Parts: sequence; structure tokens; C-alpha cells
Amino acid sequence: TPRPPSLHGLERWSSSKSGCDRVHVPLPHIVIVIGVTGSGKSTVGRALALELGWPFHDADDLHSPENVERMRHNIPLTDEQRQPWLLRVRAVVDQAVRDRSGEVLACSALKARYRETIAGGVQGVRFVHLVGDPALLRTRIEHRSGHFAGPALLDSQLEALEPPTNALTLDVALPVDALVDAIVRDIQAQTVL
Repeated sequence: TPRPPSLHGLERWSSSKSGCDRVHVPLPHIVIVIGVTGSGKSTVGRALALELGWPFHDADDLHSPENVERMRHNIPLTDEQRQPWLLRVRAVVDQAVRDRSGEVLACSALKARYRETIAGGVQGVRFVHLVGDPALLRTRIEHRSGHFAGPALLDSQLEALEPPTNALTLDVALPVDALVDAIVRDIQAQTVL
């Protein structure tokens, strides 16, 4: 059963065959799951947030209606169109810091300057970059429903992508539970108990 955050950190308790495992993560601690469309950011982010007992935000929900329509029509956003959205994402990050809470956020954050806008200068942020074979990503996009970003946006996103050098990079061919376990282990490795 997840326990509430304390001023010193968050403890995640989970049942296992060997009993309870304790993960202590200093707060604020924010995991931002990034990648191109179809990489599973939202799916992995939600599963991670559930595992940790932390709030989850999908940056796709912060796009303006105009930007959603552009992407629905396979029109990539310009930096000028994207900037207000990045500032809304930054507001979520800043609120998590003020609340001293853990947070999981899914956000494409394809370029270094976008990542700087949403998390620059914030302590306790860990980027997780989900990568995959373009054919797998395209298949995933073609078979999902209810999302505004279609397969035609994949090529422009792959072209725009500036892979981060300071992120945990994971292959999306792995099952979601394996990806979540890898992220939790990475957080544990960075934590001083």
C-alpha cells in the first residue's frame, strides 16, 4: 500500500513473495517519460505512477485545441506554436516542486531546448527516453484509437528528435512491467538511503 510523502521523501511499499520492498525517493522527484509519438509514454507513465503511488500528468492534455487540430491534420507544430504548451508543462513541474510531491509526466520533449524549458534548473528530475524501431512505432500508431497524433507525424518527430545524453533510455519492445521495473531500479540507484 503506497504511503503519503513525508518532508524527507516518499516510501513506496509493494507486496512481493519476499515481503515488502522499500524504495525511498527524495522529494521532489519528477520522472518525465519522453519520446516520439507511439513510443508508449502515456502507457508507461501511467503504469509507473500507479506503481509509485504518484500523480500522473499527460502533457498531451495541456495542448491548446488549435494545436490538437493541427496535429490531427498531420501538421507538425512550430516552436512558436509549441512554446505556450511547454510553459504549461513547466507549470506542472513547478507545482510538483512546490507541493514536494513525486510526479510522473509524459511529454514528447523531443529537443534539448524543450527539455530545458520544462525542467531546466529543477533538482530531482529524471528523464526516461523511450525508443523503438520506427516500424514498431508506426504499427502501434496505426492500431491505436482516440489519439490525435497519427502516423504521418512520426517521420517529422524522428527527424526533430535530439536524443538526451542524461536520460535512462529504454527499448519499447520490452513489456510495460519490465520498463516500469527498470525505471524504479534506476530511481533506487540514484537514491541515497
